[in-house]
Amino acid sequence: MKHLRSVFLVIAALSCVMAAAADGIDGSQIYTRLNLVSDIAGVARFTDSNLVNPWGLAFGPTTPFWVADNGAGVSTVYDGGGHGFPVGSPLAVTIPTPTSATGGAPTGLVFNDTGEFVVSAHSKWSRAVNATSAVIAVDNSGSGAVYKGLAVGRTKKGNFLYATNFHAGMVEVYDKNFTLVNEFTDATVGLNFAPFGIQNIGGQLYVTFAKQKLPDKHDDDAGPGNGFVDVFDPDGTFVRRVASHGTLNSPWGLAVAPDGFGKFSRDLLVGNFGDGRINAFGVSTGEFEGQLIDPEGNPLTMNGLWALQFGNGAPNGGSRQTLFFTAGIADESHGLFGSIRAGSGQEANEDE
Repeated sequence: MKHLRSVFLVIAALSCVMAAAADGIDGSQIYTRLNLVSDIAGVARFTDSNLVNPWGLAFGPTTPFWVADNGAGVSTVYDGGGHGFPVGSPLAVTIPTPTSATGGAPTGLVFNDTGEFVVSAHSKWSRAVNATSAVIAVDNSGSGAVYKGLAVGRTKKGNFLYATNFHAGMVEVYDKNFTLVNEFTDATVGLNFAPFGIQNIGGQLYVTFAKQKLPDKHDDDAGPGNGFVDVFDPDGTFVRRVASHGTLNSPWGLAVAPDGFGKFSRDLLVGNFGDGRINAFGVSTGEFEGQLIDPEGNPLTMNGLWALQFGNGAPNGGSRQTLFFTAGIADESHGLFGSIRAGSGQEANEDE
């Protein structure tokens, strides 16, 4: 059972930093979290009752953040400071209910810049219809499909949508007409490990694998070492394995850190849903570089951690050196949207 912990803003004191240094922790490895939005009053800067188990996180080159609120059945929008967007009349898009399910429960979220389809979680959104309601594009609820993540990629044949079907243990590939055209996985990860999270990084697909909880294969079976991270070409060809077992624990979130992000600049960051920690690996080598540490010298932990995304540098999209995250705190019954910056104290928590 997960508990509501580590969800309040850490106020870093100089003594904490000194204590961390005394324990032999590199100061550049220290990071500070700022809680921006939560559905629980007093936990973050702002309160939004819709932010229940926020999962997918996406934005365009100049847009604010879109969040898939799995527990509320909507997608909400925030700027880099946590303000609902548009200010004064925040947008909340309702996710429709599949035929064989109860309530829309969005998970993965991806920004589409292809001009061919617009998607969010299990649905697509179009300006031609109600601006606060999505439209179902693919409904595989009758077959027991459990989608956990989304990405968009391109091959010589065009643009495609990739969805991790955790129950079936496959990455499903859909064309611009939302027709299933391919499936792929890594059969070498072992029995009951299935595609969990997915992210297009530099034109390649980074896929995380988590252990399926039996017998229904709906949720992950968290635990130390339960995880893999692979790289595939957009046509489904396996390229290489980045990480396996070790500190992985139901990994889902993926992001490459830019320069200016402390010790782990230019590293691949992998967020564990299982224990809420963030691992750093060499992008090309796969070498484990460590975990993000808080100002008290402990692993930085966000209970129920889902997405990781760096800001886009736009007025409403946060700094490019700031890591934004979503988390389903309190065993996914509540939510948190926040940011992480290198360093400790107030300098790491300046308004975006």
